Amino acid sequence: MTKTILKTTASTLALTLSFFASGAVAQEMPSKEEMWQMILKQQQQIKKLEEIVGVTTQKVAATEKKVTATALQVAETEKNLEATGEALDQVISTGRSGGSGGPGTTTVGGYGELHYNGGQKDEIDFHRFVLFFGHEFTDKLRFYSEFELEHSVAGEGKEGEVELEQAFIELDLNDNNQLGFGVQLIPVGILNPTHEPPTFYGVERNNVERNIIPTTWWAAGVRTSGNLTESFSYDVFFHSGLDTTGSNYRIRSGRQKVSEATWKNSAVTARLSWHGIPGVEVGATFQFQDDITQSSAA
Repeated sequence: MTKTILKTTASTLALTLSFFASGAVAQEMPSKEEMWQMILKQQQQIKKLEEIVGVTTQKVAATEKKVTATALQVAETEKNLEATGEALDQVISTGRSGGSGGPGTTTVGGYGELHYNGGQKDEIDFHRFVLFFGHEFTDKLRFYSEFELEHSVAGEGKEGEVELEQAFIELDLNDNNQLGFGVQLIPVGILNPTHEPPTFYGVERNNVERNIIPTTWWAAGVRTSGNLTESFSYDVFFHSGLDTTGSNYRIRSGRQKVSEATWKNSAVTARLSWHGIPGVEVGATFQFQDDITQSSAA
């Protein structure tokens, strides 16, 4: 009797647990409509995510496009700066404007040097006052000149001198080559074409380029110059030569400065320069004159 009651109770408990479990599962399972609503919500969320990803992709593409455009602008700016720097170097070093001003343009420039040498000298001197004058006749034809007053006062018993260091006509043969006629600086050494103070250290020019290479040295003649490549340039100058008569063959004293200069014996100067690295220039000059006393014609 007792066993029968226990079995009945256990069976009833098992059925009750099964009932509750089935009810719980039935409550947890959503209906078809709920499932459909859930799917619709998920599709809406997926669509929003796709829109966000699409916008982000477009923004990334636009940013990449702007970065590329900026890089091109930077490259173009660097190219323009480099070209401007080369043009300025050319004007400063040789006086060749390259037609940059345009036809009918007249340019005026210049510089001055006030020196103070201490120590034993204790001297102050307005060493030079220089004026540049130039004019563009056409895109290919121009005039350039350099007028200088040295040591402030020129006259009897004074140290000063008035000098015309450059006065020439330049013609562009093509984009890379020019032809010059007149009084011009001789393409020899580093300081002769560019003899302004920023080119050298100290107050005065060094002794090598004051005596061995007679900076500043100019002559009258015909010059051709230009660029062989982007890195190599050349100058060839056929000009009036030195006259060292009565100066113990000192090169510096042989400069005639185109002042009633004797031209019985001609000279040729050629220079080849390499400037493949910004700020670095390496060059070599060949200068020939078979009689530096001007005593024989050649």
